Amino acid sequence: MRELRRLTSIQEFHRLRGLQPPAHPLISVVNYAEVVLSSESNHINWVLDFYSISLKRDVVVKFRYGQQQYDFDEGIMYFIAPGQVFNVEVPTEAQPNKSGWMLLIHPDFFWNTALAKNIKQYEYFGYAAHEALFLSDKEETTIVNIIHNIRQEYHSNIDKFTQQIIVSHIETLLNYADRFYNRQFITRKITSHQILDKLEQLLNTCFQSDSLLANGIPTVQLISENLNISPNYLSSLLKNLTGQSTQQHIQNKLIEVAKQKLSTTSLSVNEVAYELGFEHPQSFRKFFKSKTNMSPLEFRESFN
Repeated sequence: MRELRRLTSIQEFHRLRGLQPPAHPLISVVNYAEVVLSSESNHINWVLDFYSISLKRDVVVKFRYGQQQYDFDEGIMYFIAPGQVFNVEVPTEAQPNKSGWMLLIHPDFFWNTALAKNIKQYEYFGYAAHEALFLSDKEETTIVNIIHNIRQEYHSNIDKFTQQIIVSHIETLLNYADRFYNRQFITRKITSHQILDKLEQLLNTCFQSDSLLANGIPTVQLISENLNISPNYLSSLLKNLTGQSTQQHIQNKLIEVAKQKLSTTSLSVNEVAYELGFEHPQSFRKFFKSKTNMSPLEFRESFN
């Protein structure tokens, strides 16, 4: 078992990584070249009480979410929200020249601003490490310029405008990241469509009668785990490719199988409901009508 260690403040992070104390207690821009990495902490799982937005290049470490491990040898950008568990494995040999930036933001910095609530709409804070954002040179320049603006602002004389100006820069950065992720879904179409094919195969397996009777209707969490993708990333990818969320794909498959059973078998509506994993037939009837505007019995009778 790995030791679990929580960092509650940005100042604590600075101290741990051999950095000078932050200029502001609630926000910091860190030059990654100055970060001290040690293999002595490879056995530790970390949890942050603040947001971390990282843009890194030439970083020879292993970044681990759960049981999966990923190489970070390309220039990438990734996002960690408070409470997420992660692990960083540093090789024992000497590190090459690493570069990049880390933007650390305590949730209290957003107090009394719209972003305090709206930051939850950026689903990529729930993506896993291997779902990082790969930036083009032009995109990277855009992000770096925003980070530099943030750093310059909080190193200037702090006044009543400082917080709102920085929050505006952060919101701009998050919106650009949202745009770039949507671009990534498009430019990596082969990988995206492979995931879509695997989803269809998985749903077909899950919706076999024996599986539904034993395990019930598959959840978004179960589907994402089997595809080795975080629920948020899978839903974002599917919305981009098909306009529908993971939950909608599951429901569509459920209706498809229900229609097949109602139109080609002599099973009663109650029996169909049980075979589809519903504990209560009335729940199935309500669900079916909400999706088709017909009751299961009305749908069956339309074939006679």
